[in-house]
Amino acid sequence: SQEAGKSLLSIERECAVLEQRRVSFQAEEVGILDKLWDSYALSHSAAVSLKEKLPGLIRAKSRIAELKRELSVLGTPNLGAVEEYERVKGRYDYLMGQKSDIQKAEAELNAIIGEMVKQMKTIFRVRFDALGKIFEQTFSELFGGGSARLELENEADILNCGIDIKAQPPGKTLKTITLLSGGEKAFVAIALYFSILKLRPTPFCIMDEIEAALDEPNVVRFAQYMRKMAEKTQFLVITHRRGTMEEADVLYGVTMQEQGVSKVLTLNFSELAEELRT
Repeated sequence: SQEAGKSLLSIERECAVLEQRRVSFQAEEVGILDKLWDSYALSHSAAVSLKEKLPGLIRAKSRIAELKRELSVLGTPNLGAVEEYERVKGRYDYLMGQKSDIQKAEAELNAIIGEMVKQMKTIFRVRFDALGKIFEQTFSELFGGGSARLELENEADILNCGIDIKAQPPGKTLKTITLLSGGEKAFVAIALYFSILKLRPTPFCIMDEIEAALDEPNVVRFAQYMRKMAEKTQFLVITHRRGTMEEADVLYGVTMQEQGVSKVLTLNFSELAEELRT
């Protein structure tokens, strides 16, 4: 009928309009998805997983503006960030490996140093005690009596602390070496030096005016004691003291018989004694 035809025509027109709207909506959807990808590198599914439920359009617009501000703060993305990260991370991992090796080596060195320090303390303690006993004996022999001793200033740190030398010459009170007279200080130092030579003898020793501050009786004691020490050590002594020269095997002197002309004189007491006996 005519009315049915009109109704069908109206429905077809509505279908056409709806189809146009569907096509328009699809195109709009494609545009939105393209913009989403171009602007934020997000797919539809990724965007859905990140969506937030916001109460109302106003709140949604406010949230969008807020996110845009945060994006603007981030600035332009660095497209080489991934490669740069891999390079820096590789360098970091390498340096951390080097650090680990260094720390391991440091720990090993500290252990070695600790063991060496322990051994040094043991050796020093033994040698120091042995030197102290020899020094007491040598001092008494040189001074013709009295006593002396070596003391550590700090028993807890024997490798770094100072050493006190306390001496008591015959007829005097016990004093530190700084309170003795100049001659006494020199004689104490000689006693300590001879004690070291007893503990660790050397084949050859040079002394330069070592007894210059001594009085004559102590010079004689020094020279006689050095004569006993000469059994293990050969001494070359520079001196002007008669008592020391009297104990020498050979004397070497310099004279100037003519102006500007020096001459070395040698006097061998051993050879001279042989000549006198013959």
